[in-house]
Amino acid sequence: MSDDCARTPAQGIAAGTLDENLASLVELVREDLVRSPGAIDVPRITRALRRQGRVLGAAATLELTARIRDHVEGLGPLQDLMAPGVTDLLVNDDGSVWVDDADGLHPTPVHLSPSQARDLAVRLATSGGRRLDDAVPWADAHLPSGLRFHAVLPPLSPGGAILSLRLPGGVRLDLDALQSLGAFTAATRTVLHAIIGSRLPFLVTGGTGTGKSTLLAAMLREVPHQERIVVVEDVLELAVDHPHTVHLQSRHANSEGAGAVDLTALVRQSLRMRPDRIVLGECRGGEIRELLQALNTGHEGGCGTVHANTAGDVPARLEALGALGGLDRGALAAQVSSALEVVVHLGRREGRRTVEEIALLHRDREGMLRASTALRATAEGLQEGPAAAQLAARLGESSQAPVAPGRRAA
Repeated sequence: MSDDCARTPAQGIAAGTLDENLASLVELVREDLVRSPGAIDVPRITRALRRQGRVLGAAATLELTARIRDHVEGLGPLQDLMAPGVTDLLVNDDGSVWVDDADGLHPTPVHLSPSQARDLAVRLATSGGRRLDDAVPWADAHLPSGLRFHAVLPPLSPGGAILSLRLPGGVRLDLDALQSLGAFTAATRTVLHAIIGSRLPFLVTGGTGTGKSTLLAAMLREVPHQERIVVVEDVLELAVDHPHTVHLQSRHANSEGAGAVDLTALVRQSLRMRPDRIVLGECRGGEIRELLQALNTGHEGGCGTVHANTAGDVPARLEALGALGGLDRGALAAQVSSALEVVVHLGRREGRRTVEEIALLHRDREGMLRASTALRATAEGLQEGPAAAQLAARLGESSQAPVAPGRRAA
């Protein structure tokens, strides 16, 4: 009987009732870390438990140490959701938690209270070197663990904090690996490799979660090793497996509103770094003007990513971004026509990310920017589009991918 009584409290703490005591225990551990910096290990947790008047067995203490470590250094209540195949963790303002994996976006049983969501958001922002509080109620950061983090606090969100976490891939995929996963066929892989080999400037486009950064990184892996790649990003996300790659990351303003360095300034700086290829991780605003100017000064093979619903929507998207940089439609079309050539568009169907279309950018008779389909992926294979011959000419006949005979894309 005495053994049962001794085990019951420990079992309760290690199982269902642990959450009632976890918050206070986490605070004790944080105080202990301030007094004595170091690892979160069993001796530290044991000291904190003794301050609470608790004693646990070895197994329960090990489990508790792991949970405390998750709350202090990891994702806390979201840690158990970091399973293989998960690409995104999303916390909504009502506390519901969703994950995006091979099955698509779906809810989880995990639910965060407003205080839990806010505490987690502030802690993660701090670990990523960003400020997040009532004065600056949003943050975008790259965490030391490799996660990309974004959060918004009330009152900008009507309920609790909103968190968006993009998990890094466990393995840096190359084109062969993406082909084996069904992202594209062998014929499309040949075209993608030829785009890099021919030093054609290109954009990888698609909606959220379609794998734009993954494909761009895989394509840049094909760049010859004697070439220097300079990657400019707002938040570090593009993991390029190439021996001569350097990264530039923008910097937000400090609490006094000073010290900000935006993408526009970084693109200009990249020109002084002897780049062979300039890569803009994601075009979001007026920095498209500097990128186009850079690509028009002899820097071939530059590339980036842009959000767009279809390849045909890319011109309108670029026009909107160009307007933010002070370029009208005509000026943008003139810049793009000589700075960017190829659009590789991605889509997502039934959880699978695939290359749906390869298009060419050009000016129409009125001088406006247009995108014409060169190759489109279908169930029967690659179909030729109106710009297939132009793409083949730019890549060289030896690099032309086989298409479905007699089939032309609409």
